[in-house]
Amino acid sequence: MDTDNPSWFLYGPGDARLESLPVPAIKNPHDVIVRIAYVGVCGSDVHFWKHGGVNKKVSKEQPLVLGHEAAGTIHAIGSAVSTVHVGDPVAIEPGIPCRRCKACKNGTYNLCQEIKFAAAPPDVHGTLTKYYQVPEDFVYKVPSGMSLREAVLIEPLSVAVHSTRLLDIAPGQTVVIMGSGTVGLLCGAVAKAFGAYRIILVDILQHKLSFGSEFLGCETFLVGLTESPEEIAARLLDILDTPDGVDAVIEASGAENPIQIGIYVLRPGGSYVQAGVGKPKAEIPILALSQKELRVRGCFRYGPGDYDLALKLFSKGVVDVKRLITSVTPFEHATEAWDKTARGEGVKNLIQGIQD
Repeated sequence: MDTDNPSWFLYGPGDARLESLPVPAIKNPHDVIVRIAYVGVCGSDVHFWKHGGVNKKVSKEQPLVLGHEAAGTIHAIGSAVSTVHVGDPVAIEPGIPCRRCKACKNGTYNLCQEIKFAAAPPDVHGTLTKYYQVPEDFVYKVPSGMSLREAVLIEPLSVAVHSTRLLDIAPGQTVVIMGSGTVGLLCGAVAKAFGAYRIILVDILQHKLSFGSEFLGCETFLVGLTESPEEIAARLLDILDTPDGVDAVIEASGAENPIQIGIYVLRPGGSYVQAGVGKPKAEIPILALSQKELRVRGCFRYGPGDYDLALKLFSKGVVDVKRLITSVTPFEHATEAWDKTARGEGVKNLIQGIQD
């Protein structure tokens, strides 16, 4: 019986230590234990590494194991588990709702106020560990032909599925994606699968747009840093030859200027989804939003059916997540992967699970 469970604990900004958690013991008969194979690095991980947290922060008195994008193999199962078996490769959905509140009962479990999300301060440890326990209905068997490296990308792909579903895209529409990071790229891929006729990636970095253009086969637009949001929006609509505005916008950066640009480029009655996470408060052009009668939706993680659809899109070859994987860092050097992402290197950097 393995009694060692190496895990990366964050004690504060720039202070991560490799220590051991107790190996999980199954108490609920519907739980499984996953041997983690790979963990993805997200922008939130970098924010934790650099600043100690996003809203809530970790402390030296209560350090936290990071990581929420993960895949691995089933190591052990509870007595009532019937959907997976020991040895099965799985992707992990890292947020476990209470299942009893009004949000859960209404089918919006991602809005559950009691949700236990991996790597959430102060005390919900994440997936950057050897063994991770999770209910069987929050692991998803990896389809034939998908590697465990690729399976890590099902988490951000599910964010993209959830974001794009909120748009209610109709075939033939024009969709602008603000930000060409992992989620922005995947939103573009999902929008294309949903029937969008024209997709435009918008960013301030040309090398990211170049990759995005190749990845999606779409149009791109480079934002000038000295222009106002109104000027940028007018220039974009002129280039696109869509004077009335575009049908839909997904904001995937979280920055204030792209939020404003997104509202300005929409046609009257258009749809806007806020998928990016930035400052707690942002200034928005509320008059333009109102006068256009825009449909504006917030977006929080993923909900019922999003993981299933993400896996189906992969299985059908609609989204090639493998092309987004830039590097794989050994478990013992996990902080190097956070630093790579912080420097803007690549698209998606992974950390390999602990090796025996």
